[in-house]
Order: sequence, then C-alpha cells, then structure tokens
Amino acid sequence: MHINKKEARYSRIYTQLAGLVQKSNSVTAHMATIIAVLHHKMDSFFWTGFYVMENGELTVLMYQGPLACQVLEKNKGVCWAAYATKQTVIVEDVHLFPGHIACNSKSNSEIVIPVKNRQGTIIGVLDVDSKEKGAFDETDARWLEKILTLIGPGSNFIFQDEEQ
Repeated sequence: MHINKKEARYSRIYTQLAGLVQKSNSVTAHMATIIAVLHHKMDSFFWTGFYVMENGELTVLMYQGPLACQVLEKNKGVCWAAYATKQTVIVEDVHLFPGHIACNSKSNSEIVIPVKNRQGTIIGVLDVDSKEKGAFDETDARWLEKILTLIGPGSNFIFQDEEQ
C-alpha cells in the first residue's frame, strides 16, 4: 500500500477507534475492538492479536485470524524480542528471523508492538502477521503505537502477572 494511502487509512481507523473505546471502560473490550477493526480494515493483516504476560509466559489473549499458538516459547521469536527490548520490532521476512515461532506457515512478515499499562510497565504485545513479505514499515509502527494508547485511557489496567 502506498504510504499516503496507508497514512490516511490509519488516520481514519484511529478516529474510529477513539470513538468506539469511549463506549466502555473495559480494557478487554478496548483490546478486542482494536484488533477486530485493524484486522478487517488493513488488507495485509493476516493475523492480529494480543499476547499478555501470565505466570511468566506470553499467552494469547484474543485475536483475529487462523488458530494461534496459545503460549509462546520463552525468549524465542519476534514477540519475545519486542517484549524483552520494550521496542517495536518489524520483521520483513520471518523465515530469516532467528528463533521465529511459526504458528502459521502462511505468515511471511510481522510487526510486534509492546503494550504498556498506565504506569509504563510492559504487560504484553500486539502481534500482527502478514502473508506478504515486507508488509510493515515505520508508518505501521508509528500508528499502531498510537492506537495502543487508546487501551484503557484513564484506567489503571493490570493483567494477572505483570513482569519486566
């Protein structure tokens, strides 16, 4: 997708999501709404979901797309890389990423954004896969990071086992 078209689409999605999350104080509802809208509005999103830290494991919370890995092998793959570094990770070709966890062989590129609570603690990640190689760039990173700020605005959301 051309960068101007992508910027415009993300802008519309952000505006839509900002209105939708005002209808509930539920962090879970916010997260579910965010992944549903992203998954159905962004053409290249093949799998879209959240993994959260539970009992020291990154465990799938909710997602759109084909069946997910329920628990990700510790310290392996793109999700753990983003969680450990506390930074967004963009992978153009997941098959070249050391330790990549292949939950679905159709995935070819990935972007993972850390999810923070209001205190700034990383509590999980937003994981998006695409069938296309090189589907994600800095535009995706910037907008997805901004969209994640819509989770639980004004709330003090905390999941079961937050770890750093």
